[in-house]
Amino acid sequence: MAFVTLDFETYYSKEFSLSRMTTEEYVNNPLFEVIGVAMKIDDDPTQWFSGTHAEIKAWLNQVDWGTSALLCHNTQFDGAILAWRFGIIPAYYFDTLCMARAINGVDAGGSLSALVERYALGRKGTEVVEAQGKRRSEFTKEDLDRYARYCINDTDLTFKLFNRLMEEGFPSSELDLIDMTLRMYTLPVLEVNDAILVERLEEIKQEKSELLRGLMDTLEVGNEEEVRSKLASNPQFASLLKEFGVEPPKKISPTTGKETFALAKNDEGFIALSEHDDPLIQQLCAVRLGTKSTIEESRIERFIGIGSRNRGRLPIPLKYYGAHTGRWAGADSVNFQNLPSRDKKKKTLKNSVLAPAGHFIVNCDSSQIEARVLAWLAGQDDVVGFFRDGKDVYSIFASNVYKREITKADTVERFVGKTCILGLGYGTGAKKLQHTLLSARLPNVVFDEKECKRLVDTYRTLNSKITNLWRSCESALDHLIAWPSGTKPYALGTHNAVIVDETGVRLPNGLYIRYPKLKRNDGKYSYISRKGITSLWGGTIVENVVQALARIIVGEQMLKLRERYRPVLTVHDAAVIAVPKGEIDDAVKFITEVMSTPPDWAKGLPVACEAKYGESYGDC
Repeated sequence: MAFVTLDFETYYSKEFSLSRMTTEEYVNNPLFEVIGVAMKIDDDPTQWFSGTHAEIKAWLNQVDWGTSALLCHNTQFDGAILAWRFGIIPAYYFDTLCMARAINGVDAGGSLSALVERYALGRKGTEVVEAQGKRRSEFTKEDLDRYARYCINDTDLTFKLFNRLMEEGFPSSELDLIDMTLRMYTLPVLEVNDAILVERLEEIKQEKSELLRGLMDTLEVGNEEEVRSKLASNPQFASLLKEFGVEPPKKISPTTGKETFALAKNDEGFIALSEHDDPLIQQLCAVRLGTKSTIEESRIERFIGIGSRNRGRLPIPLKYYGAHTGRWAGADSVNFQNLPSRDKKKKTLKNSVLAPAGHFIVNCDSSQIEARVLAWLAGQDDVVGFFRDGKDVYSIFASNVYKREITKADTVERFVGKTCILGLGYGTGAKKLQHTLLSARLPNVVFDEKECKRLVDTYRTLNSKITNLWRSCESALDHLIAWPSGTKPYALGTHNAVIVDETGVRLPNGLYIRYPKLKRNDGKYSYISRKGITSLWGGTIVENVVQALARIIVGEQMLKLRERYRPVLTVHDAAVIAVPKGEIDDAVKFITEVMSTPPDWAKGLPVACEAKYGESYGDC
């Protein structure tokens, strides 16, 4: 297989650039133009070519792409150009940006410039700045020669960086996941039904307009814009509440540490306002949410635009290793990780995502995978046994809380049990638990802080092995700050899946969870992340490790599924697969078997899943 390192240079301007639009919008825009491209085949000298679109396509096709691998830095960009503009799909995708994020952590700089400096591989040029606003025809020969040297240097640096990252032992399974993730974008399978999106968009606009008009008389204003003005900003909304004799709720800002209005939709104070005895106050809150939130509208408009530019197909932009724990994350302003599913109307987005002709979409979700991994890693064998025997762990814990048998039929009580199992395993305290339960707006259920403290104590008493794991992780933090002389690497938890060594927390795939500039002051731990100084403790480490393990499990399972069917999306702990309709029964059986089998490094871990299928993503 030939190994092709490639880098495109394209037209950009102050108005037309990736800083102003998504990769998909940029590559599919009529203004898009390739200035030139550099290509390195295996270890041969890098070549540059510039010409018309047809000439560049012919030059690129000197390569047998069906037997060639592609390497770029940010392959989502260059791979999209190859696929969408030139109809070229390589046999395999490599990406040094993805690899560097996995090795160095998402908090480290990922630009080619930062990485070649980090690894002392050379220096990236700055000639691209001089190309701003210039079409290919506007370059002089000298300008184009200078640009060629710049592009060739980038290509050579990418090749050097790849080899350096591979020397660090980058896992082959993770390379396969990078390839799989990029194909979801460059070679899209899912389709978008824009008709139902257009219909829902009109509904949203009408709903918002009706809400606004209904308040015009109440607020004694002359038009809808004045209503919006009074409700949209925190100070004006707070002032309006005072006019109606209601004191605006306050909170301490986690950012500034100062008192501010608690008027976000998940703030306890705002939740209480939305359930106020005065129907007018309830209506004010409803309209505020309706006028301030434009996420659904903007998403629908974006889906419609993507479909129109891609002949009805829906490229899936996912950021491989998007989170600190290695989980995938949304990219390109399209976050498939949190499409609404509970609200029937808002579920239109999921309903608009269709399987290709002759196929079903299968959504297979790992059942309670974090709770299972946590109990297994901590050696909480009684809970592991409950999972293995197919018992309802949420109901079991709720039964301990309510001192009576709780079943799935007791939806409210079971929800409390579920909330506790999923949150308290990471050290959630009484106040946070109280907020979480209050935010859920459970009917006829009110938990004060004292009652939530009882729930926390009950959980910690019943799950002592999990609380012991928190303390083990705190000891590990001390070691990572200053590795004791003579200390050998050791396992976290009761299995050898996760190892602590001088570098960090090593996962079973060979990658690490890192905590840059970790320190301890006044008994509190912190490290430097993208958000600045970030606090952590033993429970944080447990949460990070459990989520990382869950991600590795699902990733390994998807690679196994790929041997027979194509994964088209992954959302948290679920794999989404496109399956021919004629094979659906066998496919569901195969998918379920794969996602109910633990990896070799997790013997005894009772994983399980639930698979549903349909012609749309919303159906499953």
